[in-house]
Amino acid sequence: MTVLSTAPASTPESRTAEWLAETAKTDLLRFTTAGSVDDGKSTLIGRLLYDSKGVYEDQLASVRKATRNLSTGGLDLSLLTDGLRAEREQGITIDVAYRYFSTPRRKFIIADTPGHEQYTRNMATGASTANLAIVLIDARYGVLPQSRRHAYIAALLGIPHIVVAVNKMDLVNFREEVFTEIRRDFQAFAAQLHVGDLQFIPISALEGDNVVRRSTRTPWYTGPALLEHLETVPIASDRNLTDMRFPVQYVIRPNLDFRGFAGVVASGVIRRGDPILVLPSGRASRVRSIVTWDGELEEAFSPMSVTVCLEDEVDISRGDMLVHPDNAPHAGRRLEATLVWMNARPLEPNRPYLLKHSTQTAQAVVSVETQRPLFFDPYRQNRATGGFILIDPISNETIGAGMIEQAVSAAAPKGRVTASERAAARGHSAFAVCLPPGQQELAYALERLLFDHGCVVQVVERSENLRQAVRTCYAGGAIAILAPSTPEERQTVQEALPPDRVVLIEPETRETSTADTARHIWVRLEASGRLGVSQGPLTGGAGI
Repeated sequence: MTVLSTAPASTPESRTAEWLAETAKTDLLRFTTAGSVDDGKSTLIGRLLYDSKGVYEDQLASVRKATRNLSTGGLDLSLLTDGLRAEREQGITIDVAYRYFSTPRRKFIIADTPGHEQYTRNMATGASTANLAIVLIDARYGVLPQSRRHAYIAALLGIPHIVVAVNKMDLVNFREEVFTEIRRDFQAFAAQLHVGDLQFIPISALEGDNVVRRSTRTPWYTGPALLEHLETVPIASDRNLTDMRFPVQYVIRPNLDFRGFAGVVASGVIRRGDPILVLPSGRASRVRSIVTWDGELEEAFSPMSVTVCLEDEVDISRGDMLVHPDNAPHAGRRLEATLVWMNARPLEPNRPYLLKHSTQTAQAVVSVETQRPLFFDPYRQNRATGGFILIDPISNETIGAGMIEQAVSAAAPKGRVTASERAAARGHSAFAVCLPPGQQELAYALERLLFDHGCVVQVVERSENLRQAVRTCYAGGAIAILAPSTPEERQTVQEALPPDRVVLIEPETRETSTADTARHIWVRLEASGRLGVSQGPLTGGAGI
C-alpha cells in the first residue's frame, strides 16, 4: 500500500520564513572596537566576519582585488571594513564603519572606530549605543596612551562590558608572561574607572587564534574564544526596565476614532491600564491600548516601537514624554554634564547651540542651560534619557555628545555674585570699547557682530551720567560700546574704568565700510584675548 504524505512540501519561501522567524527570536548585541593605530581592529572584524561565514562572495572578490599587503597571505581582511578610498590607501580607519552579522545564537552590529588620535572623537559616535567594547592592545607594545583614552571613553559612555583583546600574540610567540603583564597593567588602570564586566582574551586577528575558535597555541589560556564570549555575554540586565520613559515621536490621527502616540519605549515597561503622567503638561490618564503593526499588546518594553493610546483626550505633541506618575524623571533647564567635543572648532561657552535630547530639540548654551525644560535621568542610571547631542545651528553638524550627571550642582555657590562668576557665565570678561567721536552707526554694527558671537553687549547712548552708565555695564559683566560726542566724554569713559578695561579705537586711516570696520575691530578684540574669561590684566594695553 502506498502512503501519501499530507505534509506541505518545503519551499525556499517557507524555509526563508522559518529562518526569519528563528532570527527574530535571537537578541542583538551592539559592540564597538577601540584601541591605538595598527592594533588590528579592522583585521579582527574582518576575521570575525570571514570565519563566521558573514561575508558575501562579491565582498570577498572586492577585497581580493584591493589587497596589496602581501604579508596577509593574499587576503587583507581589514579591507572588509575600511571601505573609504583614503582608508585603503593609508591603511588606517578614518570614519566609523558599521557591519552586521549573525550566528545561530545572536545577532551583532559592529562599529569599527578609528584608532588614530586625530579621529578619537569618532570613537564616541560608535560607542554611544554599544553594549560591549573590544579594546585591542598590540602584544608587542602593551597598554598605550590611546588604549587608555579609548577605554576611558568607553567607561564614560557607560558601556557595561569591556573585552581587552591582546592582539598579535603570534608576533610574541604566544608567551603567557606577555599576556599576563598587559592584563596586570590594564587592570591597574581600569580600577580607576566604572567598569562592570572586564574580560581579557589573547588573540591573533591575522591568523585567527582565539577569535572564532579556541587556539591550540595558547594552552595556558582557559577562557572562551572571542566569538563565544560575544555570543554568551549576558545583556538582558543592561537595559533599564524600572524607569518607564516613552518620548513621543509622532501623533497618529488617521480618523476621528483613533488618536495614538508613536515612539520607542526608551526604558522600563508600559502596560495596558497603567496610569500615565504627561510631561510637561502634568496631565494624567491611563493606557487604553498598545498598538503595533501585528496587533495590540498587553505590554511593551525597551526598545520596542509602539503606538500608545490613552483613555482621555490629552493634548500631546512630539517632544512630550509619557511616564509613570510615581516615577518621574528630573525636569529642568539647567544641568551638569560631561561633554565629549567632536568638532575641530573649539567650544564657545556663550554661543547658542541646538541640544537634542530623546525626541526633543531645544536651544541651549554651555554650561548647560536650555530654553525650555528637559525630562532626564542621570546617565549612569538611564543611558536612554541621560544622553544628548549638541548640533551647530548653522551647519547642522553634530559637534558634541553629553552625559548628564545631575540637574544642578549640589554645592552651588553662596553669597554675592562675583566678577569671575559673571565672566564664566557670559563667556568673556567685561570691558568698554570707546569708538572715535560720532561713530554711532559703527557702534551698533559692532554690537550686532559681538552679540551674534554670543557676547553680552550694550551700546551706551548719551546719558545724564555717562560715568555711572559705563560702570553699571561693567559691573554686570557686559561689554559696553560708546561713541563719545566730545573729547570730554571720551575722557570720562577712560576715567570710569581701570585703564586695562577700556579699549580705545582710533579712526581708520583708509576708506572702509561700516561692516568691514566692525569686523576688523572684532578680529582685533578676539586676537587680543579680550573675549576670554580672564579677570587679570589683558594683553594689548589700553588700545588694540
